[in-house]
Amino acid sequence: MQDINRVILIVLDSVGVGELPDAGEYGDEGSNTLGNIAAGCGGINLPHLSGLGLGKIDGIDYMPIPQAVSGSYGRMAEVSKGKDTITGHWEMAGIQLEFPFPTYPDGFSQEILDRFQKLTGRGILGNCVASGTEIIKQYGREHMETGKLIVYTSADSVFQIAAHEEIVPVDELYRICQIARDMLQGENMVGRVIARPFTGQPGDFSRTANRRDFSAQPTSDTILDKVQEKGLEVIAVGKIEDIFSGKGITQAEHTKSNMHGVDVTLKYMKENNNGIIFTNLVDFDMVYGHRNNAGGYKQALEEFDARLPEILSAMREEDLLIITADHGCDPTTPSTDHSREYVPVVLYGRNIKADVNLGTRKTFADLASTLAEIFETERVFPGDGFYSLIKK
Repeated sequence: MQDINRVILIVLDSVGVGELPDAGEYGDEGSNTLGNIAAGCGGINLPHLSGLGLGKIDGIDYMPIPQAVSGSYGRMAEVSKGKDTITGHWEMAGIQLEFPFPTYPDGFSQEILDRFQKLTGRGILGNCVASGTEIIKQYGREHMETGKLIVYTSADSVFQIAAHEEIVPVDELYRICQIARDMLQGENMVGRVIARPFTGQPGDFSRTANRRDFSAQPTSDTILDKVQEKGLEVIAVGKIEDIFSGKGITQAEHTKSNMHGVDVTLKYMKENNNGIIFTNLVDFDMVYGHRNNAGGYKQALEEFDARLPEILSAMREEDLLIITADHGCDPTTPSTDHSREYVPVVLYGRNIKADVNLGTRKTFADLASTLAEIFETERVFPGDGFYSLIKK
């Protein structure tokens, strides 16, 4: 019998731990999401993550280290070109991208817009790089009066469509986004088309929890496919299903917040399943990182840490918990975009060693290779697995 038959993989979306050597190429010198939050907010209290070894990761010298550390730990560097959600998640699942997804700092071309309008039968407002909350303030009234769609992008490879739920029902917005997803291929294959529904009245608009991402299809099989092929479960919590466009997923449940994501993860942990429970907690990035809200980010981290004992208590003998991130989004820098950073990796399980420093991994794909070792799947991924270093 395998020593580990289930992995709970939790991605703390955007919780980077220091700039990568090539951060300057991305305009991210000085970015350190976790470190700068701790420095700028009078410290940060994460006793349970510290107990698993977070404070012993290379480059983290601002957190207390308990006498006994019960987990193993390290940090991972990204080799793929980019610093977005899909690029980070795909690499940890085994896909290294040689070319970044296209971005549109000046908005989308007239050719793209003309085709989109022809396919949807609706006009367009915006077409610029913008904050999602600001653009609905700017164009929300006109959208409600005309029915035109608010289209915008960011520093990421995204085609975002905002619409009021009373003007464009959510299901209709999803249908429109699927049209855009099918249209944006080839040289214009954006990483994600994102539905951004909102409600309210002019001067008091608010985005709803009905966001949905329509991602590019993974360019090859991932560890999720290999685990599924073995007849095991791959349960996606949060936006994981969207990130992988459903590929390699056996069950999925979308979530409305970090704490809802923890609740759903615990629900699946208490069921009789083997394989991977793969969770993304997006509030760190979406609610706090992109809005440069360092205080809120700190509080969200502390709230997750306070839930960690519940997760540890729900673990079975043959479970392995892995906590990591997909990129940075430093709320203390002038930029509101993602940042090119190392990400932490912290592991805990009764069948792995404690207090093993995995050092700096050269690629997020080391994680895919490690899971291939654990589940004894075909080992076709780049990177070096580290299961042998932590296996008891």
